[in-house]
Amino acid sequence: MTEPIDSANPDTPALQQDRFWQDRGWTARIIKNEEDDGWAVEMTRDGDPEPALVGPWTMGRDKKNPKPMDGPAFSTLVKTAAEVIRRHEQQLHATLNKSVTVTARDGRRIRVALAIVPDEDNPSATLSAHDDEDDSELASVNVSPAFKLTSGSATAWIEADFARPR
Repeated sequence: MTEPIDSANPDTPALQQDRFWQDRGWTARIIKNEEDDGWAVEMTRDGDPEPALVGPWTMGRDKKNPKPMDGPAFSTLVKTAAEVIRRHEQQLHATLNKSVTVTARDGRRIRVALAIVPDEDNPSATLSAHDDEDDSELASVNVSPAFKLTSGSATAWIEADFARPR
């Protein structure tokens, strides 16, 4: 029997075994659950060092061995693991990119944004101000990644004529 072709890379054949599937840029491994007598499945995206998803796996009819992996189960696991990664990326983006909109003394609405670039050796951050009406950039300065963006700190920065906060 010929193996199906991996749709993410047509040159790589998919590998489909009872406890190990590799296809569409993902690997599913059914493993012994370390916390009880059952089984678990881990889903790892190609190139990632750790699984994106680890969850319980159904026992087979003999109540000793795991149920074999099949196409529909693999597809569901791929969708679920991809969703976990997407939510994690959204949370990380929200943690590293914040913004507040304040009203300046002259009545203009100004959106102040903080963008943090995480780096083990040299993290950095940029504080920027944009006119809320036309989104034109009014100012941009480098700040500490520990800078706390609040309505108060944004207003203080604007009132200091966008001088670099200390």
